[in-house]
Amino acid sequence: MTDFPLKNAVYEKIKNATSMTDEELTRSIAKSGIVMPEDKFNKILLDLEIMGLIKVSWLSKDTRRIEAVVEQVEEDEYEQQNKEMMEKDYEASFPGLEES
Repeated sequence: MTDFPLKNAVYEKIKNATSMTDEELTRSIAKSGIVMPEDKFNKILLDLEIMGLIKVSWLSKDTRRIEAVVEQVEEDEYEQQNKEMMEKDYEASFPGLEES
């Protein structure tokens, strides 16, 4: 049996909240009608963290902070070249200044 529907449900809750404690997440999942044992909950969090979708850190001895990992958008090479040209043009618009 696969845990993909549970993983997806847990991940969606985390992603929508951006950041929450494990207690808040457990309550939110329970409100949705999903009941799961603590060991399964911890396994899903571990799997999501290994997949790079979330980050789990300890806030206190009994509380964890769970955050969705924001994907870094790679800048298009054309856009990067365009940006560099605009910066050079801007710098060239000051004729009295010389580069050191």
